[in-house]
Amino acid sequence: MILEMKVPSPGESITEVEIAQWLVQDGDYVEKDQAIAEVDSDKATLELPAEESGIITLKAEEGDAVAVGEVVCLIDTSAEKPEGGADPAPEAKEEAAAPEKAAAAPTPAPEEKKAPAAGIASPAARKILDEKGIDPASVSGSGKDGRITKDDAVKAVPSMGTPGGGSRNETRSKLSMLRRKVAERLVAAKNETAMLTTFNEVDMSAVFELRAAHKDAFKEKHGVGLGFMSFFTKAVIRALQEYPAVNSMIDGKEMITYDFCDISIAVSGPKGLMVPVIRNAETLSFRGVEAEVKRLATRARDGQITVDEMTGGTFTISNGGVFGSMLSTPIINPPQSGILGMHNIVERPIVRDGAIAIAPVMYVALSYDHRIIDGRESVGFLVAVKEAIENPVELLMDGDVKKALEL
Repeated sequence: MILEMKVPSPGESITEVEIAQWLVQDGDYVEKDQAIAEVDSDKATLELPAEESGIITLKAEEGDAVAVGEVVCLIDTSAEKPEGGADPAPEAKEEAAAPEKAAAAPTPAPEEKKAPAAGIASPAARKILDEKGIDPASVSGSGKDGRITKDDAVKAVPSMGTPGGGSRNETRSKLSMLRRKVAERLVAAKNETAMLTTFNEVDMSAVFELRAAHKDAFKEKHGVGLGFMSFFTKAVIRALQEYPAVNSMIDGKEMITYDFCDISIAVSGPKGLMVPVIRNAETLSFRGVEAEVKRLATRARDGQITVDEMTGGTFTISNGGVFGSMLSTPIINPPQSGILGMHNIVERPIVRDGAIAIAPVMYVALSYDHRIIDGRESVGFLVAVKEAIENPVELLMDGDVKKALEL
């Protein structure tokens, strides 16, 4: 029996996928549920499992865009699983070795061209060549009897517009469907929103002290690390509740405001940027946020994230600081209206209680859609995040650190 394998729907509104990579070859025997291909949709990379066991015949090539429901391969379910293959016969080995021997056979070396005699450089030309470390023998002279003139020496010196002897190759590779969709969304966000960015700086001293005092006990009890993401996620939730316009989005002529916080976390995956969502983050403790961040980040990096897990966020947090970014203007993740950019933490001089002190400081940025978020809300939101991070015990933990961390 010949089974036609069709492209399943990876999610609502997705009409086609791209064959990113075949994991088997035409004519291979595959087992039921074995991953036979990786397919890219405009939101994620997913594995395509074999529906039955048998001999597979591929009907699409890598890079092909195929519609949902289209046949991509055939599986002959009546074929028996082949036993382990025997070693090739000696004749076959000899035939396979023959091309190698032919390739290894020495070829006559081309006749070497006799190098021209080194020209004699004029004093001015020799000065230029000596300064640039150029051997006069490598320069062809245009003067009498091959004499190297000053003009010859100037031309022999590589300039910014004259390619040197380094490699100048280039390669072309097709963008994946996911990367193309990300590009479209980023351009659309720039073109279709009134995007502005506001900045602030945060003294991370209080968070550093809390982590130093409790991270070991937190890790031992809960099995996850106490990172910065839980502090910033809790700070963002508090700020969103104080400034609900930032937790809103435009739908035609209407503005939708949410009473829940679905926080998208930007993660760099093997196929590009992904934004899995922490659902109802306002209900989670520090432990819950850290566990969910770890789970979603792991699934994204392993290519196991689903479309549903990346759909429906109300606000995004992007941490460019893990790559060393000092400052950036993050781009809104449409249809959301705001995104918080975190950056690296650097010891900087600050004024504290009228005196200069050295403190770990992070620059933060809020990009927002000015169509529905005014300056008061945007600046107030970022200040609220700053206040919570600089005073986490009172504003994020209700004054009880052990209870908040469930220690």
